Amino acid sequence: MGNTMISKSARADLPSPEPRRSDPATLAAEIIERLTYSIGKDAKVAQPHDWMTATILVIRDRVIDHWMESTRKTYESGGKRVYYLSLEFLIGRLTRDAVSNLGMLEEVREALESLGVDFDVVAALEPDAALGNGGLGRLAACFMESMATVDIPAYGYGIRYVHGLFRQQMSDGWQVELPETWLSHGNPWEFQRSESAYEIGFGGSVDILDTETDSDETQRCAWKPQERVIAVAYDTPVVGWRANRVNTLRLWTAQPIDPILLDAFNAGDHIGALRESNKAEALARVLYPADGTPAGQELRLRQEYFFSSASLQDILRRHLQQYGDLLSLPDKVAIQLNDTHPAVSVAELMRLLIDVHGMEFDPAWDITRETFSYTNHTLLPEALESWPVPLFERLLPRHMQLVYAINAKVLVHARKERGYDDEQARSVSLIDEGGERRVRMGNLAFVGSHSINGVSALHTDLMKQTVFSDLHGLYPDRINNKTNGITPRRWLMQCNPGLFSLIREVIGDEFMDDAEALKALEPFAGDAEFRARFAAVKRDNKVRLANLVARRMGIKIDPSAMFDIQIKRIHEYKRQLLNIIEAIALYDQIRSHPERDWTPRVKIFAGKAAPSYHNAKLIIKLANDVARVINHDPAVRGLLKIVFIPNYNVSLAEVIVPAADLSEQISTAGMEASGTGNMKFALNGALTIGTLDGANVEIQQCVGEDNIVIFGMTAAEVAECRATGHNPRAIIEASRELSQALTAISSGVFSPDDRDRFTELTDGLYEHDWFMVTADFDAYAEAQRRVDSLWLDEEAWYGRTILNTARVGWFSSDRTIRQYAKEIWKAGP
Repeated sequence: MGNTMISKSARADLPSPEPRRSDPATLAAEIIERLTYSIGKDAKVAQPHDWMTATILVIRDRVIDHWMESTRKTYESGGKRVYYLSLEFLIGRLTRDAVSNLGMLEEVREALESLGVDFDVVAALEPDAALGNGGLGRLAACFMESMATVDIPAYGYGIRYVHGLFRQQMSDGWQVELPETWLSHGNPWEFQRSESAYEIGFGGSVDILDTETDSDETQRCAWKPQERVIAVAYDTPVVGWRANRVNTLRLWTAQPIDPILLDAFNAGDHIGALRESNKAEALARVLYPADGTPAGQELRLRQEYFFSSASLQDILRRHLQQYGDLLSLPDKVAIQLNDTHPAVSVAELMRLLIDVHGMEFDPAWDITRETFSYTNHTLLPEALESWPVPLFERLLPRHMQLVYAINAKVLVHARKERGYDDEQARSVSLIDEGGERRVRMGNLAFVGSHSINGVSALHTDLMKQTVFSDLHGLYPDRINNKTNGITPRRWLMQCNPGLFSLIREVIGDEFMDDAEALKALEPFAGDAEFRARFAAVKRDNKVRLANLVARRMGIKIDPSAMFDIQIKRIHEYKRQLLNIIEAIALYDQIRSHPERDWTPRVKIFAGKAAPSYHNAKLIIKLANDVARVINHDPAVRGLLKIVFIPNYNVSLAEVIVPAADLSEQISTAGMEASGTGNMKFALNGALTIGTLDGANVEIQQCVGEDNIVIFGMTAAEVAECRATGHNPRAIIEASRELSQALTAISSGVFSPDDRDRFTELTDGLYEHDWFMVTADFDAYAEAQRRVDSLWLDEEAWYGRTILNTARVGWFSSDRTIRQYAKEIWKAGP
């Protein structure tokens, strides 16, 4: 049989299909065609998921036209590409996003209507891709959409988790983790790219190949891994607004080199024969496996190296294919490390440049630093990852050698050129020598990048003063700020269509392309008719959330009450505990003073606790126990209700955020890097109650001090309090409300079946209270009573919330990405 390969010259003459039409009749006909020929179902017997898949495939065809054009444009222009490496991409449902950004929403709706199908029902069937934990992953998703919107050629790289973050259920108020089966019906948005497959190694030994080199650093080595797996790519198109560009989210899954050990199988060891398959598949099985055991730690490091190595091999292959050499890498490639999870990429790129592509150490190090930039998301030392040296060395022996070589260069520079003393040298070292020796991934990312950015102005300043103070002294030009943003397409236009339509009616369409044009809404804050219409939209959104709560949980909540909402990952520094204790104090006050004119409130919580985070899980149980008591006490007369909604995800947030009256952003000052929930709530017309932490500082500057409720200690005051000695017991004893609330918890009022259930939480508050719950309690309670007063004047309340919507357009992720592109990546238009 002859060679059927087509030459490149012949390929240039091949025709391209005509772009698909998007009128309702054409769309309807194609949906029936896909239902019949792609899914194999007659329309008369098709199930809802069949209609969903057929609809997505038809929409996807339109996306592909723009996707191919975007790729061709990038190759022809030789434009610099951005590669965003993130262990999380919390992308949510894609259908409505894609249809909206293509400008086809009404056409698709009409097409399905003509077939007797409701678009909203079909879109709601799409599962949330369980590829992230919270703010970090949702930020990555917003950034991917914004990069496409502002016309920056980009790839996102991550892992295609089979189960991703767990599905959260409640059992008697306790969090129960179940596997999230988002792929159970397949994923019609993705394309498997079997040709984009790379070998990834672990363990083994390192042989020196080149003994003639002048530099020990540059000795070329052959790493001989003991284990190997194959990384295979799955691509999902990411559509920008108005389909300006379609970029690619490339997620890796792991496959064994030998799927089955036939000798073992034939010898009767049917389970052992699949050992290699199971080991490989575990790499992409679950997001953030619990790392409380050595095996869990090892799996996390394997995951991080697996996706980092596959991504870098893919980037170098694409670059060499187009440009032929690697010296031009920093001119054509910008790689952004989203937190420390991909920090091992610094050592991996050095290995690839030196061992595989034959470079000397110094030029390889220059290319590495000029190519990488690093986003820091935390000031918590435990969240700046580090790995035990024995584990790192056993799993990645060649990378350990390179880490030592890089460290030597950094420490010599620190000592000889900057005059660092022993303590400063220990601080900047890539190896933590205090106790168990560990590889510091934050330091590795810092020294291996030309840019290190924080995600809010306060966070960036604190980075310079705290976790990276000595590295900042060593490299004073590297740290910069890029305040986070959110995509207004998903977080206003799609999740709040009523408000979007109202805004569009009164100020026109300009804000759809430039969120800062929302400022034109400011004069309407004083317009009584507009305020009434704004309030009516809020009411509709609250009714929708109340219906969801009734349907899922059997709890009736009143849409006319204030919806006071805290939705985020459950963590002690985010201080859900402060919110719960204040609710208990309010409960006591309502019962003690029934004659007062109390503001009706519904306190709504949602969020997941890490499986191994004991105190966070206790806080969830406390919230549910408190809810059970308060919600069933007739003395409260419905003035206060507590609801914890299980299984928080993007789709749930899209219902909760538009319904919020009050946004709880109450983290311990100096501990939240930025937050993006604060931006989503403000954009959708909620008033913020919060500390001067993260992006709250900048939100206050944008919306004005009268349109946000700030309380509590500043970051500097928190630091001083810790340094000079914090006495929480004295604070508790001096605060009647706080003392009574804690006594109620510790005496078993909310846990009559187990009076000691919450002893660890209350004892922690009395003994050390690291997160300053007691120190900020009275200020928080007083701020909540101020909120009550504001709520009483409905016209003034909605005037303030309208100004929030009008003034937070600056927090668009389009603005953030343009800053990254101009100041860090040097990419894009």
